[in-house]
Amino acid sequence: MTDKASPSRIPLTVLGAGAMGAALVRAWLAAGHPVTVWNRTPARAEALAAEGAAVARTAAEAVAASRLVIVCLLDDASVGEALDGADLAGRDLVNLTTGTPAQGRARAAWAAARGARFVDAGIMAVPPMIGDPDSGAYVFYSGSSALFEEHRDTLAVPAGTHWAGEDPGFAALHDVALLSAMTGMFAGVLHAFALIREEDIAPKDFAPLLSGWLTAMTPAVHKAAEQIESGDYGMDVVSNLAMQVAGNATLLRTAEEQGVSAELLAPYMALTERRLAGGHGDEDISGVVELLGRRRGPGAQAPGGG
Repeated sequence: MTDKASPSRIPLTVLGAGAMGAALVRAWLAAGHPVTVWNRTPARAEALAAEGAAVARTAAEAVAASRLVIVCLLDDASVGEALDGADLAGRDLVNLTTGTPAQGRARAAWAAARGARFVDAGIMAVPPMIGDPDSGAYVFYSGSSALFEEHRDTLAVPAGTHWAGEDPGFAALHDVALLSAMTGMFAGVLHAFALIREEDIAPKDFAPLLSGWLTAMTPAVHKAAEQIESGDYGMDVVSNLAMQVAGNATLLRTAEEQGVSAELLAPYMALTERRLAGGHGDEDISGVVELLGRRRGPGAQAPGGG
């Protein structure tokens, strides 16, 4: 019992006992941390009592039980509702609720006004990955660096940690940026499977080819980063924008022949055609980023510009 109360196994509170919250609680309990848990639906929290968690009747009671308070709820509105009326003075609040960068920044100011240190977070994992050191799970954190450094070891128990910076919006920004890339990849994957599904080609046989091809293409991410950072979209071009747009016709015709909708690809193709029409045919495909948002600083270009 003395060992569990040692500084390396500090007590903490978790608000939220859904799939992710419960996984987090179990990971900290397994590491010997005393955990107080609260959930809007009491039965979910009580299910963790048999595993050693202390169950609080209210969120305010749970917050009062520990200096370190972990929040893992449905959305930002749920965070405000759960903590309304809780005394946050002197608390270290770590928000693992999925949100936007603006919500992270606003919640940081909200916490500071109530006397709490604050760190926002973005979990790059699904619940089964939590607590498994070999799963590759990690969490982005941003906000109070003092809070993060003090609790780094505790925060690293359920998953690896990645510090994203003092700006409390950066954890969510990193999280959503990666999820957005994943979403685009899934769109391409589903289109590829749709093309072959009515033929004598087993998806299970095609899957290794698809996975291998996507893996082989990943170095393009690093080249795109260099081009975007420098603003030189003509750097080390292998297949220029004009060639890429010309190839769109074959992709679209094949989809038509296979009876497959091209709606997953069409918006992206439309952007490449707009960029080409703006006179950028010799550049790499990465120049399309200029159509997606206003750049900060000198030479910034308005969205939709050529």
